[in-house]
Amino acid sequence: MKRILLPLLAVLFLGVVLNCSGVPQVKDYKIQRQWMLISLDGFSKDQLIAHKAELNLTSPMEDGKIQGSVYMGCNQMSYTTEFKENGNVKISNGIGTMKACKDMNLENAFQKNFNMMTKYTVEGHFLTLSDGAGNSMKFVAADWD
Repeated sequence: MKRILLPLLAVLFLGVVLNCSGVPQVKDYKIQRQWMLISLDGFSKDQLIAHKAELNLTSPMEDGKIQGSVYMGCNQMSYTTEFKENGNVKISNGIGTMKACKDMNLENAFQKNFNMMTKYTVEGHFLTLSDGAGNSMKFVAADWD
């Protein structure tokens, strides 16, 4: 009995130690979602839907930052975003693929405005980004639409 019990306890102890060694990644479910763009000056909601315009913030948060991806109907773009508790957001200059597409108007307008956004609010299933000049863009959570 002792021969079986000692190795069994050793395996159980090792399992507990290995499970406790990793720090669990905390996910902010309010922000870390896939968001569909529903409002951007100069574009109708139908245009945004037709382009499948989205902001994906589902990547793990590292040091308070989320590596987000954006799709506006042509190229994939990637940005580092930092959403702070005081309602401020910091968005890095993005990188992306460089396909020449037939209609680049939405993509160009998005890139121009997205980097300028400095504030955010989350109300229910809606994320709104805005700058100090009155420009804004609004998203709805993809799992809510």
